[in-house]
Amino acid sequence: MAIFDAMALNRQNAPVWIIYLGDLFMCFISIWAAYQLRFNFQIPPEDLVTLPLSFTVVVIVRAAFALVFQTHRGIIRFTNTKDVERIFFSIVAGSALFMALNPVMFLIRQQYLIPFSIIIIDGILSVFLLVISRIVIKSAFYELISGQKIKTPVVIYGAGDTGLTAKRAIERDAGAKYKVISYIDDNIQKIGKKVQGISIRPSSELNEILLNYEVKLLIIAAESLPPGRKHEVIELCLSHNTKVFNVPPVKRWINGDLSFKQIKKININDLLDRDPIQLDSHLIQQDLAGKTILVSGAAGSIGSEIVKQILPFKPGKIILLDQAESPLYELERELMDEFKVKSFDVVIGDIRSEERMRRVFEHFKPEVVFHAAAYKHVPLMENNPSEALLTNVMGTRILADLSAAFGVKKFVMVSTDKAVNPTNVMGASKRIAEMYVQSLGQISPTRFITTRFGNVLGSNGSVIPIFKKQLERGGPVTVTHPDITRYFMTIPEACQLVLEAGTIGQGGEIFIFDMGQSVKIVDLVRKMIKLYGLTEGKDIEIEFTGLRPGEKLYEELLNDQENTLPTHHPQIMRATVQEFDHAVVRAQVDELIQLFSFQNNNEIVAYMKTMVPEYKSNNSIFEQLD
Repeated sequence: MAIFDAMALNRQNAPVWIIYLGDLFMCFISIWAAYQLRFNFQIPPEDLVTLPLSFTVVVIVRAAFALVFQTHRGIIRFTNTKDVERIFFSIVAGSALFMALNPVMFLIRQQYLIPFSIIIIDGILSVFLLVISRIVIKSAFYELISGQKIKTPVVIYGAGDTGLTAKRAIERDAGAKYKVISYIDDNIQKIGKKVQGISIRPSSELNEILLNYEVKLLIIAAESLPPGRKHEVIELCLSHNTKVFNVPPVKRWINGDLSFKQIKKININDLLDRDPIQLDSHLIQQDLAGKTILVSGAAGSIGSEIVKQILPFKPGKIILLDQAESPLYELERELMDEFKVKSFDVVIGDIRSEERMRRVFEHFKPEVVFHAAAYKHVPLMENNPSEALLTNVMGTRILADLSAAFGVKKFVMVSTDKAVNPTNVMGASKRIAEMYVQSLGQISPTRFITTRFGNVLGSNGSVIPIFKKQLERGGPVTVTHPDITRYFMTIPEACQLVLEAGTIGQGGEIFIFDMGQSVKIVDLVRKMIKLYGLTEGKDIEIEFTGLRPGEKLYEELLNDQENTLPTHHPQIMRATVQEFDHAVVRAQVDELIQLFSFQNNNEIVAYMKTMVPEYKSNNSIFEQLD
């Protein structure tokens, strides 16, 4: 049977009739061996007489039940537990029939067709031979088709259940290409032991293994590897040009089973990821449960994540407000199909339209507002100051005024570190919006809270998606300046902190988030190049294009007149900021908005500089106004 199925080693399936005949041959061997074992290889003469009839009946019955249970239909190199089940039930059914025939034969011939003990031995042997033959052929198949190929050495970081599952997924789905040569684990109790013949070695030897064995792939399969340790492992692998893959969480496995295709490449987010944020879930639950919550800019990268972060706290209803039709529709489908959520309403509307927004507040009566809608692209807003004014300032004013008028309990504004000592129109417009909502909170029972953070990885318009596209099309990767730095955090991290800050805020605060260490953009790009398995200068180039309009080399989280105070959360600080009289700020904002109708960019920016004295343009035509 193994010889016959070797015809399939070129990835063609062996004809079912060959497998069928091979199985019958195995059954013949089984009944012959059962007789020999039962009679200690000396079959009595009276039993020898019945052997032709017995063997004939056995082969016919086994052949019939093989057809009934379709045991020959499975492709042997893909043999699984279902195939084993079919074989087992086919043999058991046949053996049961033999036992039923014995009393009949005894009445006719005063002799059993097959002794009961032989039926049992034959049944066990048949199952064993049919299953083992398939396993041997399956193993031989994969060895033969991969024997001529050089396998890529693989190291698995983590020798727990996930690591073992990852190894099985590799052998099952990609065994011809990869060979696991070692496990790495930080658990000293596992060091020196072997799992399925593969040694478990300490992480201190990882550098030596990567160097000596020219490891091309490392798979992180540790269930709870701290972000700091994960960074060290990835950095070490990148220095050896070793690709790093990551096993997804168990909940994302398909039907509880891991396939090699689900083991994905590490991305740049993993390099910048930090320790998980510990939220005060009980406090947030009290704050949001059962409430009607309005999220502006709900279709954007920040707004949509805020919506998803709110869901576990069981709000009464979420109002998804945005003017972007297609992204809003996609979010609607995602909430319905993936999150199985129905307690939301989709509203297409422009926050710059006071009539439309008033109707939204009248109809839905939101109790909490998360304001994430804004224009955030620095160079675009530098060329279109009137639009930054209309959306970031007037749109915010409309939502803030309506929140106060309709008794919204809490208004949480998403701001940016570019509002600190702004060097561009976008940052200045957000600072003016901050000033307005802060001052409004002084005369309104609505609690107005501002959250301020830096760049968010993977958000719409951020550098990471741009770099990915440039890498995928072969470069060059464009960086504005070799010394430019930015703060980064992930979208979920930023939104979690927004929820926490919104919960603890009493009104009037500007909360700033711990963004960690600033990152040099060119270093970020070089890591991404290595993650893609490319070599700078050989496979792809980095090109410096110069600072864009309004851009600065580094960004700040506080201006010169501000200091910070700690909160109960180590990653959230409260800025002590200058307070503004609402009547004064409102009058200034009114005058600023009136300038829109004249479409004179210089006048608009000049007035912004009057309102925000620390606003000094950089690399911009508006430097002349300073």
